[in-house]
Amino acid sequence: MLWSAQLLHKYRNKSQNILCSFRTLTLANSPQGTSVSIPSVSKDDYFAAIHHISNIIRREVHPERTLNRMNLSVNSELVFRILRSCSNSPTESLRFFSWARSHYTPTSVEFEELVKILILHRKYESMWKTIQQMQKQQLSLSCDILSFIIEEYGKNGLIDQAVEVFNKSTNLGCKQTVSVYNSLLFALCEVKMFHGAYALIRRMIRKGELPDKRTYTVLVNGWCSSGKMKEAQDFLEDMSKKGFNPPVRGRDLLIEGLLNAGYLESAKKMVRRMTKEGFVPDIATFNSLAETICKTEEIDFCIDMYHSVCKLGLCPDINTYKILIPAASKVGRIDEAFRLLNNSIEQGYKPFPSLYAPIIKGLCRKGQFDDAFSFFGEMKIKGHAPNRPVYTMLITMCGRGGRFVEAANYLVEMTELGLAPISRCFDMVTDGLKNCGKHDLAKRIEQLEVSLRHV
Repeated sequence: MLWSAQLLHKYRNKSQNILCSFRTLTLANSPQGTSVSIPSVSKDDYFAAIHHISNIIRREVHPERTLNRMNLSVNSELVFRILRSCSNSPTESLRFFSWARSHYTPTSVEFEELVKILILHRKYESMWKTIQQMQKQQLSLSCDILSFIIEEYGKNGLIDQAVEVFNKSTNLGCKQTVSVYNSLLFALCEVKMFHGAYALIRRMIRKGELPDKRTYTVLVNGWCSSGKMKEAQDFLEDMSKKGFNPPVRGRDLLIEGLLNAGYLESAKKMVRRMTKEGFVPDIATFNSLAETICKTEEIDFCIDMYHSVCKLGLCPDINTYKILIPAASKVGRIDEAFRLLNNSIEQGYKPFPSLYAPIIKGLCRKGQFDDAFSFFGEMKIKGHAPNRPVYTMLITMCGRGGRFVEAANYLVEMTELGLAPISRCFDMVTDGLKNCGKHDLAKRIEQLEVSLRHV
């Protein structure tokens, strides 16, 4: 308990100031414009206090004693943040929530966060007791949480319980909306009850709820994951004959279903067939396929597919470039990465760090440091300002390539922009400068580190 006492002494005042600062922000944004003179507290201090309280809850035998001594001002914000922090500890989260309820009146947000934690860890009895407590406070479950419960039951093979929750959704204060139907559909597909899923869709239509994209996606994914491609196609055709066409084309749904089921080669064949016939996949479908293929490092196929569909009229979005540019840079196809970046600029997208950083890294890997430095300077003018990870990557690559003077310059540059370098960068640069005889510059870098660390 000694360590808890020491940490408690360290964080007690911080926690109080942080919680007070949240009240100040709330008052400042209120219609009355009330202002309270309370010292401002940084976000780092706030999350440090949350982390400390979470450790108390997870590790101590009697956390309530320590929490009582802290004299916390318990509110919805605090409870929600701590429940999120303790999401992997269901029993401890429930215990903390029980303690917190004696100090304030919870809202549905905190109740629902606890319900999610409990069902994720299969604490079904505790979950239903929590829901009963909600109902006693005249609070009802949202449709999103009800859908989440149904899907979790389905993932764990408890289809009877999923159906039971669906049937009593009205008693829980939630209407049987399309999202709730989709959740039960998902649960049925998880246990391969496709006839029941199809019957549920027919009931859904009778009740006046129109299927949306997820309705089709869930059922097509389920059939594709079971290797029943023909059934998926027949389902789409049958729904089309009845006048219920999916929001996206059936082929796109089938491609996404094959990807989700892990049938990458089948998805690639279908895309090849589509492009040969002159059809263009939906941009979301293309991005999903490109991302999956890039993970297998078949970059050439991805780039060829990109050029093919662009000729057919596909208009790439920013997500397309976020997938392809890093992938092309990683395998050394720098010219292609530049071409893709230029295409994105022509479409009106301003380059941001995650787009141009992979190209800089690729140039450094090939030893083209002068080109990398020139390109980086150009991006500082034409693109979004580089962030801390970009500078860290560039300094690291300079160090690996023996360009320690340039690394030192970028180290100074990022500090001038208010970006704090990590200690590893300082150590690498100073050691490298000393080894190549640049002792004066190494000393200045060390002084810079000392001034930043306030040592």
